[in-house]
Amino acid sequence: MPKTQRSYKAEWKIAQKLYFSDEHNRRSSRPAVRVALIGIIIGVMVMTVAISVVVGFKQEITQKVAGFGSHIQVVNFDNNSTYELNPIQYSDSLIEVLQGIPHVTHVSTFVSKPGIIKTDSAFQGIVFKGTDYWDYFTQNLVEGALPQNTNEVLISTELANQLQLQVGENFLCYFIQENLRVRRFYIAGLYNTCMSELDKLFILGDIDVVRQLNAWQDNQASGIEILVDDLRHLDATTHAVYYATANRLSESGEAYYTQNLEQLNPNIFGWLDLLDMNVVIIIVLMLCVSGFSIVTGLIILILDSVSLIGTLKALGASNQFVRRIFIYQALMLIGKGMLWGNAIGLGICALQYFTHLIPLDAASYYVSYVPMAFPWGGWLALNVGVLLVSWMVLLAPSAIVTQISPAKVMHFE
Repeated sequence: MPKTQRSYKAEWKIAQKLYFSDEHNRRSSRPAVRVALIGIIIGVMVMTVAISVVVGFKQEITQKVAGFGSHIQVVNFDNNSTYELNPIQYSDSLIEVLQGIPHVTHVSTFVSKPGIIKTDSAFQGIVFKGTDYWDYFTQNLVEGALPQNTNEVLISTELANQLQLQVGENFLCYFIQENLRVRRFYIAGLYNTCMSELDKLFILGDIDVVRQLNAWQDNQASGIEILVDDLRHLDATTHAVYYATANRLSESGEAYYTQNLEQLNPNIFGWLDLLDMNVVIIIVLMLCVSGFSIVTGLIILILDSVSLIGTLKALGASNQFVRRIFIYQALMLIGKGMLWGNAIGLGICALQYFTHLIPLDAASYYVSYVPMAFPWGGWLALNVGVLLVSWMVLLAPSAIVTQISPAKVMHFE
């Protein structure tokens, strides 16, 4: 075996002997070393929970926004930014092309039209969205059932409370166009997504309602909605949809325009990007706290072993040999702290995930509890990063070993 490899193995054996010895355990009970260990545990725990919370927030909010408008929309190129969209005429061949794009899981059409709900006591501006895809609202249905015909709609609990309406009751909805059109709708069910701005805006019904109001054909709609299997593929799928529709005109000559949910909701996703910045700040602060704890712990370990250092040097051990012994000891301390930090952090995440113990103001955060996710790849990268940073932090304080002289140690003893 090469000399360097034998040396490293000897250092590791000595470090293990020191770390697991009874004398070391007694020294490790000193407040400074305990504080260093606790600092590492807290740092890793906070970073683990922070990543879980932010990823959970992004997933939850993205799912809610996509529920109202899908991941990708294809609409008429001549549209403005209102909900009164010019129609596109689509063909079965276009739908088949879009369904064949990698990572696309669902393709459907939708219609939308602004209107005003009028009751005996109040009125409210709304957007009627006609769709034939109900999976998202089925998950958020709190009372009643999904609409079964063109006279039934789904409205939010917030809108129902505001207008003092209940399941089974009816209301008049006015659609303003060249001639004022009025439709009477019956409330089939109530939904609640906690997205207040969208809940009080959208009522959901049959797609043929708007087609009848606008005198559209069966193959005309406000747009096409597309869902993807993973948001990591959103940009690539958006480009694929764009290239599949950009140079293609409908039978009536309309050009298609493609947007994804990030482009359709820049304010919400700008807020989510700020959460990423908050996580970076938290991680940097926790690394500083953990780094300080690691440096403190290493210095204490070295000062507690001055006589051992002097003895090793007197026996011919080099400074690098002795430094590596204490770096290995510190890494064992770091490993223990990371193990406990991960265990406590994951325990907190699991507890919140299954119990929703910590509530939130849904009006401000769009969710009624702190959402949790389990990004195993992110946690693995975090732990590798913490270990690398810790190892680099150890290099400077371990240089204290080089300043310890065997002669001075023996004279002091």
